[in-house]
Amino acid sequence: MLTQATQIGRLVMLRLNPEDDVLQSIRAGVEQNGIRSGVILSGIGSLSRYHVHVVDRPELPTRDAFFGAEGPFDILSITGLVIEGRVHAHITLSNTERAVGGHLEEGCRVLTFAMVIIADTPDVVLRGWDQVGTL
Repeated sequence: MLTQATQIGRLVMLRLNPEDDVLQSIRAGVEQNGIRSGVILSGIGSLSRYHVHVVDRPELPTRDAFFGAEGPFDILSITGLVIEGRVHAHITLSNTERAVGGHLEEGCRVLTFAMVIIADTPDVVLRGWDQVGTL
């Protein structure tokens, strides 16, 4: 296990509009605000379609299983990290029948609006934190 304490430099709030791609918008917000390291604290809103992936077997090396659907869906949460300027985010969403989630992929389209809040942590280095194995 590895731990690292940090201070939050600022909170960056992103507001997405209908038809925006969630992952592309988060990437653009990270770049526009010069975030190299950060924590995606929260995300809410709604989607007209989603596209995610999950790991599909319980041993290494894992494989990715991609899936998605059209529809109306409420975003229950978006969380993740910004590692050296790269977004690694997960999303949970629901409709009237089920809740699903996974690793956020391009293709998640905003229905009404969405908001994402990122904590910029400029004094922390997260290199390798989302890689398989030990640091």
